[in-house]
Amino acid sequence: MKSINKSKSFLISCWLLFVVFSVRIAAAQQNGHALVSAVEAIGMTVSDMDRALDFYTKVLTFEKVSDVEVFGEEYEHLQGVFGVRMRVVRLRLGEESIELTDYLAPEGRPIPVDSRSNDEWFQHIAIVVSDMDKAYEVLRQHKVQHASTGPQRIPDWNKGAAGIRAFYFRDPDAHNLEVIYFPAGKGDSRWQGAGDKGQGARKLFLGIDHTAIVVSNTDESLKFYRDVLGLRLAGESLNYGTEQEHLNNVFGAKLHISGLRAPQGPGLEFLEYLTPRDGREYPRDSRANDVWHWQTTLIVSDLQTASERLRSCNTNFVSTGAATLPDAQLGFQKGFLVRDPDGHVMKVVAR
Repeated sequence: MKSINKSKSFLISCWLLFVVFSVRIAAAQQNGHALVSAVEAIGMTVSDMDRALDFYTKVLTFEKVSDVEVFGEEYEHLQGVFGVRMRVVRLRLGEESIELTDYLAPEGRPIPVDSRSNDEWFQHIAIVVSDMDKAYEVLRQHKVQHASTGPQRIPDWNKGAAGIRAFYFRDPDAHNLEVIYFPAGKGDSRWQGAGDKGQGARKLFLGIDHTAIVVSNTDESLKFYRDVLGLRLAGESLNYGTEQEHLNNVFGAKLHISGLRAPQGPGLEFLEYLTPRDGREYPRDSRANDVWHWQTTLIVSDLQTASERLRSCNTNFVSTGAATLPDAQLGFQKGFLVRDPDGHVMKVVAR
């Protein structure tokens, strides 16, 4: 697979843009007006929608919100794929949503069978569970493919994450997913407690805490997500040891992890592998219909300003420009897709 070339001009241009906009961005954030107002639906391409729906609704208890089929020139310009016809299904778990897209035409390529957690096309969603043992039992009953050797507990020496339990597994298309359990005092307060009042026993699968992406350089990614888009750096940690190795199933894994947040929605997490550094770069010929494609929706207050800032730092646009859709079947009518410095795709839309 060919790799995306990292452009040195991106760093230079983004730094110049940061100097120009830094005061404006800081003031906007203090006043509650960050460019990105929310991280919204987290999308992935699937090869068989009915199979994917069986898995996400019956195993992970997501609920279907919408199911539409779209085609036409506007969607071709948005997704950067000619002759496109898509079935798009939105699912909800708790307060968060995912979006599954099946390209009926043209079909893309599957996820490489030798993918590892440190390859730069890696992305996952972290699904919060109320009981890790029960969640793992449910996943085993449905014969999910392991990506971790089993659930791992973050050790006590890691003060920021001590006691958190996590497990990586794969959906029918081999997308990486995570179930995560937060003990008392860890994570958002809504992930803890006795459950929803009046709705009986606490649910097992609760919602999505974050989506995680592998990055090659944390500082470079911060220039894109924090300095240009205005997401807030919420915390950082250094994770290593046998638990981390077996969670990621990468021997010698030592990660610099950074968590970012918008005013609303799930978090965005950077996973920079300090060791080993043999993860492969995002394929340079990737298209939105390839099954390794994810697209995280960012809601902005001003689409034109977002576009100008991104173009000023030589961001790679997937879309030909801001696409205006004929209707709001996908939940918005105007937006565009861009790649971050490592190739991960963000769908930027205005509401």
